[in-house]
Amino acid sequence: MKVRNLVLSVSLACAALSGAVVPTAAMAQAKEQFFPVLVYRTGAYAPNGVPWANGYVDYLKLVNIRGGINGVKIAFEECETGYATDKSVECYERLKGKGATVFQPLSTGATFALTEKAPVDKIPLITAGYGRSESADGGIFKWNFPIAGTYFVAADAIIQQIGKKEGGLANLKGKKIALVYHDSPFGKEPIPLLQERAAQLGFQLSMLPVTAPGVEQKATWLQVRQQRPDYVVLWGWGVMNSTALKEAQATGYPREKMYGVWWAGAEPDVKDVGQGAKGYNAVTMQHGTEKNADVVKEILSKLHDKGQGTGPKEEVGDVLYMRGLMSAMFAVEGVRAAQERFGKGKLVSGEQARWGYENLNLTQAKLDALGFKGVMRPVSTSCQDHMGANWARIHTWDGSKWQFSSDWLQADEQILKPLVKSAADKYAAEKKLTRRAGADCQS
Repeated sequence: MKVRNLVLSVSLACAALSGAVVPTAAMAQAKEQFFPVLVYRTGAYAPNGVPWANGYVDYLKLVNIRGGINGVKIAFEECETGYATDKSVECYERLKGKGATVFQPLSTGATFALTEKAPVDKIPLITAGYGRSESADGGIFKWNFPIAGTYFVAADAIIQQIGKKEGGLANLKGKKIALVYHDSPFGKEPIPLLQERAAQLGFQLSMLPVTAPGVEQKATWLQVRQQRPDYVVLWGWGVMNSTALKEAQATGYPREKMYGVWWAGAEPDVKDVGQGAKGYNAVTMQHGTEKNADVVKEILSKLHDKGQGTGPKEEVGDVLYMRGLMSAMFAVEGVRAAQERFGKGKLVSGEQARWGYENLNLTQAKLDALGFKGVMRPVSTSCQDHMGANWARIHTWDGSKWQFSSDWLQADEQILKPLVKSAADKYAAEKKLTRRAGADCQS
């Protein structure tokens, strides 16, 4: 396993950090909040994993330049997982004893594994836009935080947009929708929501699994050609996405009738396909490509223009870079919220940080002040609601760039809440967990 150590402290605020391996002696200092960073910069999923990691790390650097979290500086260390669940668990075990604040595994498979460990170690997991959809239920999943979106939200937003395209959800009756999905826990996550919507609206759902990593899909697209679905929902990650678009082009399936999950709607997914992907749509986790965002301009001026940025300057503001940036912001702001209760300017434990993530209140004014004006909507979590927001948008590839092509879409809580509760209750029964309620919910 390749482990890249990047530790940031006050003395390094003006140092050039891009690419250098920084000694970890600073981690021994007691006045730094430690954030482990699980990444995959190598392997089949690296083209998508790298920009996320760059955005995540750049935001932590920016927070230190801004003065830290109420004066508390951040230390962090990367650990390479290669998107493998076993390596993710190894990284977790390696880093948890260093005073870990929160883990973000960037893998649904790893999230399933770490969900069993987090309650024992009392370290929260932020799974922004991935992981277990039912973990939005804080009454059962005390340590999991799918902040700002789950796969149920993504799938429902896609169905809503397809309904708008057809002139209303009622017009989906009799339509055919194919789910082409990564054959993994990640790819299977939207199935319950899509099945519920199919039963409710009367469309025919077919499910076409693709073996990871997804470089071979000819048999899948032969089935698409035979079934002739009205729409294809693409639930892919990494090379699977560009391969699917190339196969759709080869078989003549209209890209404008394809809708991807937010992990299939970034620059690495379409740039090699170019004009061949024109018209392809993907749901976004609120943000899209955000080159003009205030936080992007600040990172460019304070980090990249001074040779301290992580990764290529031209990728700052791209979709997955912004996803990493946003994920790091959630991690930091949960600690800031915890400090409001446990003491400003003090280090917080994993358990205290969990309280912060459970009491996150990112108002529009706060988001604007952090540089996210126009990028995302407010997020407000609670003991029972560990997601805090259920908004999304659709953007469309015009052959050279992503453009927003929908208004804001809000997932239907009348569909989501029963599905989440049912799945959470099932998990609780299997694990013999008791639902938190009343006073217990605040503990």
